[in-house]
Amino acid sequence: MVRTRLHLVLSLTFLTCVASQAMCQESIGLRYADGTAVVPEDVPTPLPAVEPDSGLSLEQLEQMALGANPAIGRLAALVGAARGNALQVGLPPNPSVGYEGQQLGSGGLAEQNGVLFSQEIVRGGKLRLNRAVADRERMRVEQQLAAEELRVLTAVRIAYYQVLLAERQIELTADLLQVGEQGSTTVEKLFQAEEVGRADVLQSKLEVENARILRQNARNRRDAAWRSLTASIGNPELPIQPLAGSVDAQPQVLTFDESLARLLQFSPEVAAAAMEIERARLFLERARVEPTPNVNFQGLVNWQDNGIGGKPDGGVAVSIPIPVFNRNQGAIAQAEHELMAARQALNELELNLQRRLAETFERYANARSQVERYRQEILPAADESLQLTRTLYSSGETNYTTLLTSQRTYSQTHLNYLDAVLSLRVAEVEIEGLLCGSQQPAVPAGTPVIGATSSPPIGGLELFK
Repeated sequence: MVRTRLHLVLSLTFLTCVASQAMCQESIGLRYADGTAVVPEDVPTPLPAVEPDSGLSLEQLEQMALGANPAIGRLAALVGAARGNALQVGLPPNPSVGYEGQQLGSGGLAEQNGVLFSQEIVRGGKLRLNRAVADRERMRVEQQLAAEELRVLTAVRIAYYQVLLAERQIELTADLLQVGEQGSTTVEKLFQAEEVGRADVLQSKLEVENARILRQNARNRRDAAWRSLTASIGNPELPIQPLAGSVDAQPQVLTFDESLARLLQFSPEVAAAAMEIERARLFLERARVEPTPNVNFQGLVNWQDNGIGGKPDGGVAVSIPIPVFNRNQGAIAQAEHELMAARQALNELELNLQRRLAETFERYANARSQVERYRQEILPAADESLQLTRTLYSSGETNYTTLLTSQRTYSQTHLNYLDAVLSLRVAEVEIEGLLCGSQQPAVPAGTPVIGATSSPPIGGLELFK
């Protein structure tokens, strides 16, 4: 009869351990040119077309960034850490086994020597909720990874357009320098013919020097933009080389309402905030089941009990804590308010995104209007004005001051046009990137992180077991 009971105790202990392990075996789901253009006798055509297949493409630069940028690699590693945490916090406590001896000082008259087994049985679905909470945290980190990828791509695209525009400025300033040198040669000949004064000669030389400064500034701007591009890619050693593409594409036709709807629907920041609400809700559910007591099971098999003639025997002990004083009421109140805070954080984020989009969309609308006006009216007028003024000056029908004014207007107009194009491309890229490239945080600094005190990010849910 005793042996039958011992077999029963051992069988129950084994089955309890196997069942506890089975509960936790769920699978965890889971992209310089610096040459002097050949300038015809008339005014150089602004922004000459660029061969689309000459040099690195934007897609190639984007792929390089996605594979080498350390910020993306860091968050990818954090996603893996969150997956490991989701696995860990759902595992049950390990069983314990040990030796137990009693009446050891009885001179062998009543000694008991046995094997002790113990197992804590987690009840209330706590392990399942632990894993659910941690899995939502894993999903939130994945959304942070998606936001970081958009941030990196936005930075790459902005730097790409900055390099393209700087190269176009180099070409334009080279043209302006050649125009100035041609004008200076003409004035020098007129001075030797005593048709103009020394002041005109000096003024023409000053214009040439100013054009040289503009060209050098454009080169410096291109170098800085290239450094920014290579840093965004994650390969600062990449040498300067031509880029494929053109900045002359027609502006995208965007509306504020459509952009806002797309932003709120697809923004990874919004998705992360929504996932934080779900994590806080599950954390509240987890806090509410914490008072459900776990069962502590112990089994003892004495292979020798001298008190009964040395025959084997055993024992079983089952204990359960009674939630009289501690019903987890403080943690439940904390989790309830954290859930409220998470919901308010999502509302705050949506309003913040709308405000940020309003500012970005204003820059887009202004730049698009400027680019269209420059292309349709201002650039053709500046080109024609310089042509006519040069013709009049060559025929002696106007003075050099008028020619200089026309040249300066031509130069400044084209440089302003390039700045407007850059502003347009940057605003388009930021809107396309769901504002993830903005350096301004979506939620103001100081906003508490949900669960920061009640569930540490790695393994913190073990506190509830």
